[in-house]
Amino acid sequence: MLPAGRNLVATKPHGDLAVLVAIASVEALIHIATNGRYGFHRDELQFLSNARHLDWGFVAYPPLTPLLERIALSLFGLSLVGLRLFSVLAQVVVVVFTGLMARELGAGRMAQSVAALSVVFTPLALFNGTEFQYTSFDYLWWVLIAYFTIRLLKSEDPRWWLAIGAATGLGLQTKYSIVFFIAGILGGVLFTSARHYVKTGWFWGGIALALLIFLPNILWLVHHDFISYRFLQHIHRRDVAEGRADSFLSDQALICMNVVAVPLALTGLVFYMRDKRYRMVGWMYLIPLLLFYFAKGRGYYVGAAYPMLLAGGSSGAERVLAFLSRLTRCTITAVFVTGLTACGAYVCALVLPVQNAGPLRDFALQHNSDLREEIGWNQLVSTVAAIRNSLPPGQLENVGVLVGNYGEAGAIEILGPAQHLPQPLSMTNSAWLRGYPTPPPSTLIVVGFSRSEVDDALTGCLLAGHNGNRQGIHNEESLRHPDIFVCGPPRLPWAIFWQQNQRFG
Repeated sequence: MLPAGRNLVATKPHGDLAVLVAIASVEALIHIATNGRYGFHRDELQFLSNARHLDWGFVAYPPLTPLLERIALSLFGLSLVGLRLFSVLAQVVVVVFTGLMARELGAGRMAQSVAALSVVFTPLALFNGTEFQYTSFDYLWWVLIAYFTIRLLKSEDPRWWLAIGAATGLGLQTKYSIVFFIAGILGGVLFTSARHYVKTGWFWGGIALALLIFLPNILWLVHHDFISYRFLQHIHRRDVAEGRADSFLSDQALICMNVVAVPLALTGLVFYMRDKRYRMVGWMYLIPLLLFYFAKGRGYYVGAAYPMLLAGGSSGAERVLAFLSRLTRCTITAVFVTGLTACGAYVCALVLPVQNAGPLRDFALQHNSDLREEIGWNQLVSTVAAIRNSLPPGQLENVGVLVGNYGEAGAIEILGPAQHLPQPLSMTNSAWLRGYPTPPPSTLIVVGFSRSEVDDALTGCLLAGHNGNRQGIHNEESLRHPDIFVCGPPRLPWAIFWQQNQRFG
C-alpha cells in the first residue's frame, strides 16, 4: 500500500481542480436549465415565508436557510432559478470537495473524477440542487467537515479544528440532525489515535467556535421553551407511525448513493477502518449510521456522510487496481463509469424536471412526490382570490384567509399579494408564534381543513370552491385538502381558539 497522500499518477493540482470544477459546473448548468420548469415546493414556500420574518430561530429549523433565502429573494425576486441558485452552488462545492478529499487521500485525477461523478449521480445530492431546502446546506457542511478532518489527519496540524468548528457551527445553524455527525466526530476522536488532539487547545477552540456560532439559536430556543425540540418529537413520531423509517437500510443504497457506487462506498469504509491514520473518518460514518438506525431516523438523514466514503473508496480502489495491467484497469474503470452514468441518467429522469410536457415529465411526476408538490400553488391562490372577489361588500370589509399547512400559508403570503390577498392566518410552526391580526377577521376563507374540522371549530361554514390543479396531478393539496370554505369567526374566542390549535408539520 502506498503512503497516504502520495498520488499513484503524477498530476498537476491545478489541473485536478479544473477537472473537478468542470464536472461540477456541468451539473450546475443542468440545474439552472431545469429549475424553472414547475413551481415552488411546499417546503420552499415555508422558507420564503420565514425569510420575510427573520429571527434567530424557527420552530422547524435553525435560521441559516431562511437567511440565505432572504438574500436570494432580495437579489432575484420570485425567480425559481434565482432562489434555487444557492442550493446549486452548495452542490458545486460538494462535488469539488469530494474530489479534493480523494486527492488528499492520494488519488490521481481519474479517481478524483470518479469520486466526484459518484456524488453528481447520487439521487439525494442531485435532488439537493433542484429545490431550496435545508438539506442542501446540511449536506454541504457534512462534506466540508469531512474534508477538514482529512486535512487534519493528514497534516497533523491541529489548527484544522478551527475549520471543523466553524463548519460545525454553521451546520448547527442549518439542521439540528447534524448532532449525530458531531457524535461521530467525537466518537472517532475517542476511539482512535486522534484522541491526542483532546489535549490541544485547538480542539477545544474548535468546540468553542462551533458553540459561539450556534449561540444565537441556543438563546432563541431557551426564550421559546425549546419549542423546536417538541416539533422534532412530533415529526419523529409521525414518521415512525407512517413507516417512513422502515426503508432505512435500503435507502442507503437507493437514495443516499448511486446504487452502482455501493461497492465504492464499502471500499471507502474498509479503507478508512484499516488505515490507522484515517480510522476516525470511518467512525464518523458508522456512529451516525447506527444512531439513526436505532433511533428510527429516515434513511436520507445519513446521506451526507457518503461523499467521504466515495472519496476514500476511489483512492482505495485506485491503489488496488495499480497492481493490474493497464488494459484491465482501463476496462474496469470504463465499465464502472458506464454503469454509474447509465444509472445516473435514470436518476436524472426521476429527480429533475427535464420536461414541461411529455413522457419524461409524466415519468418524473408519477414516481417523484416532491415534484408533484410543486404543482398547483398559483391556481390555489387564484381560486382563493376569486372566492374573495365573489363575497358581498359586508364580508369583504374584514376578510381573512385561514390555512391548514405551511405550504398553503407560504403560497398565500408569497404569491397572494399579486392578487391583493391579505396575509394568511396559519397555526403551523413559526406562523403560530406570529399570532393573528387585531382586530381579527370576521369572515374567513378556509383552505386545508375538512368539512368536519371547519364545522367543529368555526361558524356558518359554506363550501365555496375546490383546491386542485389544471394538470390533474394528484398531490397532497388535491387529495387531502380538496375543499375551500367561507366561514364566520371561531366558536371559541380567538385567543383560546389560537392557543388550542397549534400545529406542527
